[in-house]
This record gives sequence, structure tokens and C-alpha cells, in this order.
Amino acid sequence: MRKIAIAAILFCAAAAGADTPPKDKQAKPKEPSALDKYIEQASLPGVQNGPAVDAGSLWTPSARFSDLAADQRPRRIDDIVTIVVQESASAVSTGQTQTSRVSSAQSNIAALGGVTKATGALANLLNLGSQTSLNGQGTTSRTTTLTTTVSARVTHVLRNGNLVVEGTRKIAINSENQTITVRGVIRPIDLDTTNSVLSARLAQMEIQVDGKGVVTDAVHRPNFLYRLLLGLLPF
Repeated sequence: MRKIAIAAILFCAAAAGADTPPKDKQAKPKEPSALDKYIEQASLPGVQNGPAVDAGSLWTPSARFSDLAADQRPRRIDDIVTIVVQESASAVSTGQTQTSRVSSAQSNIAALGGVTKATGALANLLNLGSQTSLNGQGTTSRTTTLTTTVSARVTHVLRNGNLVVEGTRKIAINSENQTITVRGVIRPIDLDTTNSVLSARLAQMEIQVDGKGVVTDAVHRPNFLYRLLLGLLPF
């Protein structure tokens, strides 16, 4: 009976341990991007974004009617900016390798318990020769082109007057979803009369294009098992 009771206690303890969910691993903090670091650095030492306001002053530089003669271009938070994305990148890498190596070895026994015959079996005991050569070349080419237009919102007005903009464009056509996100820093002077700016004028620019749908499912990367079989099979 005592053995049965001990076994029952051990079984209950094991069951309780199995039901206890494992502790979640501590989530690794996400490393800030280059744009986030720039915003943090450019916002120091002020607490708020935008031009600093003197305490007790009735004048607010960011007021809507502070300068009626100024050009009404985006310069405040939540203003809209049009970003014309025209990005093109091309890279070509070429390599060539050529090696050659020739080696030979020969050994014989001239005397073994007396002089051996010149044409005897030991006159040419070992004769080895090898030749190795390698001639390889390769070329890698990659071209990327992205052309679109995204309307972005001013999210920060930095102390130096530059604007941080961020815009997202989502398109859904025939079960195919595409999301384009653009972030960056622009100078108000780079905006034209239509409040548009080229993507080449964006500093710390971040562009992300995500797609999901029937086309993406057809051209997605094969799973790990399929890639493993392709690496093992000789055909």
C-alpha cells in the first residue's frame, strides 16, 4: 500500500508539472531603426516636437495664422505630403578563378643484397603522377525598380525645421493585397508647389513593400523539407 501511495503522489506531481505552462522567454527588445534614432537625436534637448516656445509668451510660431504671407506648404504635424517614389537599383558582380597544379614522384631500389638489374622489377618500384586544374567563372546580376506615389502624413516637426513623414498605401485587387509603406525626413524647401517631393529627397528613407494573395502563394519560397530534398537528391 505504501508503494502504491508513493507512486500515486509522484504521478499527481508529474501531471501537475505537465499542466503548468512554460514561462515565456523574455522578448528581445526591437532595435530602433535609423529613422527612429535620427528622430530621437534631432528632438533633443526639447521635450516637445517643433520650435521651442518661451514660457509665458503669447506668440506661438506654430499658430495657423502666425504668418499669413507665408507659403502654405506642409510644416505642421498631420499635414499631408505627396511622395513620388522613383527608385531603381542595379548591381552586377563578376568573378573568375583559374588554377593549375602538376606533381610527380618516382622511386626505385638500386641495390638489395647485391646490385639489381637495370631492367629488374625493383628498378622502377614506384612512379606516381598527378595533375589538377580548376577553371571557373560566375556572374551575378540584380535589378530592382519601384515606381509609385504615396500620400504621407507629417508625424514629427524637428527642432531644425525638417519634417518626418510616414505614409501607407494599401491596394486590394482580385484577392491580391499589396501594402507600401514609406518613411523618411524631408526639408520643407524641397517641396514643390503641389506639396510633392521625390523619394530621392528623403533622408533616412525606409520603403517596405508587402504582398499577399494568390500570386504570392504561387511564387512563395518552398518549405524547409522541400529545399532539403532538393539539396540531397542528385537529380
